[in-house]
Amino acid sequence: MTVLDTPDPQPTPSPVEDVPAAANTPHIRLVGQMLGILGAVLLCFVAQLTLIGLVKHDRDQNTAYTEFRAKLANQTAPVSGLTTEGRLLDSGTPVAILEIPRLGVREVVGEGTSARALKSGPGHQRDTPLPGQSGTSVLFGRKAAYGGPFGRIHELRAGDLIIVTTGQGESRYLVQGIRRANDKVRPAPGAGEGRMVLTTADGADFLPTDVLRVDTRLVTEVRERNRQLPAFAVPESEKPMEGDSSALVPLALWTLILLAAAIAIVYTNRRIGRWHAWVIGIPVLIPLALTLADQAAALLPNLM
Repeated sequence: MTVLDTPDPQPTPSPVEDVPAAANTPHIRLVGQMLGILGAVLLCFVAQLTLIGLVKHDRDQNTAYTEFRAKLANQTAPVSGLTTEGRLLDSGTPVAILEIPRLGVREVVGEGTSARALKSGPGHQRDTPLPGQSGTSVLFGRKAAYGGPFGRIHELRAGDLIIVTTGQGESRYLVQGIRRANDKVRPAPGAGEGRMVLTTADGADFLPTDVLRVDTRLVTEVRERNRQLPAFAVPESEKPMEGDSSALVPLALWTLILLAAAIAIVYTNRRIGRWHAWVIGIPVLIPLALTLADQAAALLPNLM
């Protein structure tokens, strides 16, 4: 009787041997750490546009309201986009208080409509008269980011009341209707008439598709019209759906600073330990990431 030789059983590989050798290399761990830091930066960007942006908007509004009420009381509130010396008002200078009772909105309006200026609240387009004056005044406001003060103006209906207070007193407007892209533009106001247009982004929140406008007409006394900028003098960054290109240089600088900090944290992780790196790195990374996100947000459409 012949005994057949049986093959020796193969040894069971250990879990460590099952893992590809490349997965344990420092290069893979380095990439994972950098991706984790990038994810944290993206989260800070989302937070900057929403929660932190809302806090910034509310803080700036409180400051602007206090400042403007004091100027109204002292009769020093601006009544045009230019100072008495003929210089441009600084961007963000409070020029009016806008109230929309139906929506529960009360916002201080600042001068200028750049993406930076609209982080603090609605802005007045520099080449139009101030609300209450003859002609067509134009106000810009964000739909969603930084508090989204104009996020619900699409709900306004004909006949709704809007109240605006400037250095010349209180003016009242009635809504005429909503106007979207390609809709017919209303005729320009006649001599001695006043209009106001509220302007924001159209489309889903944070995904603007075009511009939405609310047309209103002045139903109270028309105020004296003061000096304003000609249309050609308004910079490109203050036009609808434009970003602020002046943020490119600080954005590049903060990116380099954040990159240097990330490299330092990764190096600390490898030389000292994970917990030491994060205890040191988190208080550094978060402020840097939020500052970077704030600069990046200025490049996005000003009505978003």
